[in-house]
Amino acid sequence: MTIEIQDLNAWYGKKQALYEINLKIRPHSVTALIGPSGCGKSTFVRCLNRMHEEVPTARVEGNVLVEGTNIYRRDIRPIYVRRQIGMVFQQPNVLPTRSIFDNVAIGVRLNGLASGTALSEVVERSLRHAALWNEVKDRLHTAAAQLSGGQQQRLCVARALAVEPHVLLMDEPASALDPIATQQIEDLMDGLKQQYTIVVVTHNMQQAARIADRTAFFLQGRLVEEGPTAAIFSQPERKETEDYVTGRFG
Repeated sequence: MTIEIQDLNAWYGKKQALYEINLKIRPHSVTALIGPSGCGKSTFVRCLNRMHEEVPTARVEGNVLVEGTNIYRRDIRPIYVRRQIGMVFQQPNVLPTRSIFDNVAIGVRLNGLASGTALSEVVERSLRHAALWNEVKDRLHTAAAQLSGGQQQRLCVARALAVEPHVLLMDEPASALDPIATQQIEDLMDGLKQQYTIVVVTHNMQQAARIADRTAFFLQGRLVEEGPTAAIFSQPERKETEDYVTGRFG
């Protein structure tokens, strides 16, 4: 799905966090959001599925068009938006006492999307898409807390995919993982973009260079520059971008 952001502004109370963001996110691609801490990356990505408004005193102005439909229209329910635009957070947020199976199935059950054999098929398909099935297929009914950190993060991906979204948002999904698990998450993103539009927040510039088709650089709540990842890192148009990607600040 194509996402077009128009004149997006966001606040926490009186403090403005995003200023006039205009950006087009292309389908079946990975777009990386880079920039120093506190520059608005995470706020921006949460605006893309209306999670920002869950914060007390937070508000948004502007449009987020998904295939031409503004998700901030008054008649569109946030729960519907979040089914279409899934999210994976920095820390794996599994339900630790629930089984692996139940962790994947919970969204499907709550939304009444499948039951019985059909539900089992959804769980298997989601775990396969998250490159986790072969590791857990013989222990689906053990607690999710028994999985490693990398496996828990892939389980969160499987849970997000189970409700069949069109877009996957990932907020620093590998920052808490070891190098091997990080590689697994990066490989996973590369495979998933064939079916999904992926937006990933990362502080790791090497990671952005490896995984992203396009990269957007944020600074002090503003979008400074966006373009093909190779160009952003080798021939940026803005001095601020060059200073950041070459390590002069950040």
